[in-house]
Amino acid sequence: MENDSDHREVLLKKKKVYYEDCPGCKVDFKKDTHTGIPYKEFFFVWIVVLGTALPISSLFPFLYFMIRDFHIAKRVEDIGYYAGYVGSAYMFGRALTSYFWGVFADRYGRKPVIVFGTMIVVIFNTLFGLSTSFWMAISMRFLLGCLNGLLGPIKAYAIEVCRQEHQALGLSLISTAWGVGLVIGPALGGFLAQPAEKYPNLFPQGSLFARFPYFLPCLCISAFSAIVLIVCCWLPETLHKHAGMNEEAYGSDEKDIMQETDGTGSDANENLLKNWPLMSSIIVYCVFSLHDMAYTEIFSLWAVSPREYGGLSFTTENVGEILSISGFGLLLFQITVYPTVERILGHLTVSRISAVLAILLLSCYPSIAQLSGLSLTLVLNCASILKNVFSLSIVTGLFILQNNAVSQHQRGAANGISMTGMSLFKAFGPAGGGALFSWGQSRRNASFLPGSEMVFFVLNMVEVVGLLMTFKPFLALPQQHG
Repeated sequence: MENDSDHREVLLKKKKVYYEDCPGCKVDFKKDTHTGIPYKEFFFVWIVVLGTALPISSLFPFLYFMIRDFHIAKRVEDIGYYAGYVGSAYMFGRALTSYFWGVFADRYGRKPVIVFGTMIVVIFNTLFGLSTSFWMAISMRFLLGCLNGLLGPIKAYAIEVCRQEHQALGLSLISTAWGVGLVIGPALGGFLAQPAEKYPNLFPQGSLFARFPYFLPCLCISAFSAIVLIVCCWLPETLHKHAGMNEEAYGSDEKDIMQETDGTGSDANENLLKNWPLMSSIIVYCVFSLHDMAYTEIFSLWAVSPREYGGLSFTTENVGEILSISGFGLLLFQITVYPTVERILGHLTVSRISAVLAILLLSCYPSIAQLSGLSLTLVLNCASILKNVFSLSIVTGLFILQNNAVSQHQRGAANGISMTGMSLFKAFGPAGGGALFSWGQSRRNASFLPGSEMVFFVLNMVEVVGLLMTFKPFLALPQQHG
């Protein structure tokens, strides 16, 4: 009598069937016949994520000044609170709709969600740059978050467009593009905000950019997203749609195999909320996302705030330079170093080591503020590069865990759940980070952890919690991992 392993082996030896009119089968055929890295598809993934990430943090260098110009904060210490609300609006909107977009992508395909989300960036990021009031700014960010649901499906897409041996590189490109966007976005905001004051010969007083001092960086990012939108026309669909198969995600042979196992050791049709390997990795991802978003908010506020309030008194150009350099360093690391390190140590080990190193690095930040001149700039550049490298290494490993915990026809919904949770946590990130920063400024003369020392101590405590959650018994791994 055949045992289960023999039966599964027979099924795996069956000849694979490709359906001529199925876009997913076309992608699978290409993967099966071309064993190399799919450079073109990875390029599509990279620029789509970059176009989505740029507007998220481009406002951070000038948000301090935007809130000040709205005259809604009565005290300098209150600016951080209002800045946090604007930063959180995008994430809160995304938390409300991410699961819907994931389910939509599982039903109708990844490409429609990606194209629509990119178009939304073009429209609402442009409108945000034309904001004339605090409430208009919040509304535009909220709608941008609600209607742009492509980040979850693009993670599924990166897994599906390449062979298994290249999945780490594909997801690493997503986290790299996201990280580069989160540092280049603020760099653009820092260089291009208030152009009439910085470049009066190019943008004279009375011009459109003098009336709307924060429109130029938003316009440049929207123009880039418009180019990405055109490129999306060549984006191949990866979802399987077989005629006469009720549009199931798998063909006859693969469907039979999935009835035996989904490759992760769980029932392919199970309730995702009961899939603990998936849910535990999502929760850990949410904790680290909360930390990263709060850090991004706090770093920019800390850098531009006056020295007497514990800041660095940097200009938006200074912040832009630092973030540009860190973005370039991050890109080099993720493309050249991370795939090799991940193959040697494994993605979870890399995530844990990165978390430990990030905690040690962040503990040094209050001391960095004691420096000045060239030494301050050099040290801050190195610290910013390392911090972003550690953060992106952590989330890349968690991306891999999440996408390996489910089968293809549930991957969009799984990433939707992940994006919902992550966005909700990130919605508290800017608001919590802004409130924490303002609280730190109000206790500059405290005897215990005064000013920025308390700010970075609290950030580190969040990182410690995330690190502890990467171990058993909390984090459960799919059977294929262990």
